[in-house]
Amino acid sequence: MNRILITGGAGFIGSAVVRHIINDTQNAVLNVDALTYAGNEASLDSIVTSSRYTLLQANICDKAAMFKAFSEFQPTAVMHLAAESHVDRSIDGPDEFIQTNIVGTYALLEAAREYWVTLKDEAKAAFRFHHISTDEVYGDLEGTEDLFLETTPYAPSSPYSASKASSDHLVRAWHRTYGLPVVITNCSNNYGPYHFPEKLIPHVILNALDAKALPIYGDGLQIRDWLYVEDHARALYQVVTTGEVGETYNIGGHNEKTNIDVVRTICGLLEELAPAEAKAKLTAAGKKQFEDLITFVKDRPGHDARYAIDASKIELTLGWTPEESFESGIRKTVEWYLMNPEWWQSVLSGDYRLERLG
Repeated sequence: MNRILITGGAGFIGSAVVRHIINDTQNAVLNVDALTYAGNEASLDSIVTSSRYTLLQANICDKAAMFKAFSEFQPTAVMHLAAESHVDRSIDGPDEFIQTNIVGTYALLEAAREYWVTLKDEAKAAFRFHHISTDEVYGDLEGTEDLFLETTPYAPSSPYSASKASSDHLVRAWHRTYGLPVVITNCSNNYGPYHFPEKLIPHVILNALDAKALPIYGDGLQIRDWLYVEDHARALYQVVTTGEVGETYNIGGHNEKTNIDVVRTICGLLEELAPAEAKAKLTAAGKKQFEDLITFVKDRPGHDARYAIDASKIELTLGWTPEESFESGIRKTVEWYLMNPEWWQSVLSGDYRLERLG
C-alpha cells in the first residue's frame, strides 16, 4: 500500500484525486489543505469515513507543519495540487498567488527533500514528488494551429500563470540540483462535479438557474481545451505511479471549444433539463430561453486567445486517454449541479455570491 500526501485535496481537482484513490485503489491519503474559500470538505463526504483517509488542515507555506506532516505520515509519494488558481483573482490581488504558488511550493519542496534524504535506498528510489500545473504557463496560441507540447517555451500572461510557471521551475531545479525525483503535469481547463462556482461552467449553470446574466468576456471566441475532472484524476494517478522521473506530461481532453460555444451548449442542456422553477424565473425575467441571458462584458486584461494541449505523450508512454467527450462530460456536469443543490447552496451561503471578479 502506497501512502500519498496530497496538498489541496479539498479543492476541485484535488478532491477528485482523493476520491479516485480512496475508491479505486488500496492506497492511503493524507490530505493537507488550508481550507480556504475554494476548499470544501463536503466534496469528500463520500470517502471521509475511510480508515485510509486523513485530513490535516495546514498551509503549505508553514515549513514546520510540512516537515511534521512528512515525518509523521511517511509518504511514498507527494501530489502537489494546492494553489491559488483563479486568473481574475490574481489580477485583483497577486500577493496570495505569489505566496501560495511560489513560496508554498518552495516550502513543500524543502520538506520533501529533507524527508527524502533520510529514506533507505529502496524507498528513496521509489519516492515521487508530483507537481500538478497548468497549460496557462505556455501562454497564448493566438493565430496558429499549433498545440502546446511539453517542450513549448513558457510565456505566462497573468499573475496566476506566472506564479505557476515559477513553481514549475522550482520543481525542476530541485530535481536537477538535489536529485529529488519529480514528475510534472500541465493540464488544460478542468470541469465537472464539485467545481467552485466562480469558474465559467458552474458560474453559467447557477446564474442561468437563477435567471441572472451570463457574463461573457469580450466576443466569447477565446478557445480552451476542456478536460473532465475525473479523467484528469485518473491521469494524475497514472503519472505519479508510472511516470518517469524528471519528465513532464501534458494532459488534455481533446475538446477545443470557444467560450461562447460552451455557454450555448449549457443553455441548450438547461432547456432540456432545468426544473420548472428555473424556467419560471426565466419567464419572469422577460426571457424566452436561457441563451437570452448571455451578456458580453469588457474583456479580461491580458486575456489569452487560445490554449490547446497535445496529449500524445501521456497516451503513447503511459496509456492514458480521456473517457469523456465534451458532450458526455458537460451533460454529466449539468445533471450533477441539478441533482446536488445542497452542495452549491452551501458554497453560496459563504463569502462568494457569484459576482464577476477582475
